[in-house]
Amino acid sequence: MSISDLFDSGFKERNKGHFSAIVRVAMENGHLSPEERLFLDKLAKQLEISEEEYNEILANPMRYPINPPYLYVQRLERLYDLSRMVYADHVLGPRQKEILTRFALALGFTPGNVNLIVEKALSLQVMGVDLDTFVYEMQHMNR
Repeated sequence: MSISDLFDSGFKERNKGHFSAIVRVAMENGHLSPEERLFLDKLAKQLEISEEEYNEILANPMRYPINPPYLYVQRLERLYDLSRMVYADHVLGPRQKEILTRFALALGFTPGNVNLIVEKALSLQVMGVDLDTFVYEMQHMNR
């Protein structure tokens, strides 16, 4: 096995873990709404989750380990990705804030400031900022 195969394998496993964690959050209430299903369909494509893996994860989201980001910057980077997907195409419509709040809590943001974080994240998406600007603005939002 080559080094690139190991890297690709590890990357795929992290993506599956990330996708699995998002599925768990989306299924907290026991089912997926049509909007959540569309969001997961789109996310699976972006994370290069095959149809077989997708169905497997939906059937048993606990199968893959969650790899929560340890560093705050990594959490912000994942929040950037998720907020872009939630905002893009307005697939989730009026439920954008609710869903992104659940994802942000799952990423480790605290309930005390999660609403402020979600508002800021979505406002930065409206402005179309890049990842670096997003991370900078989120790190400096209370200053």
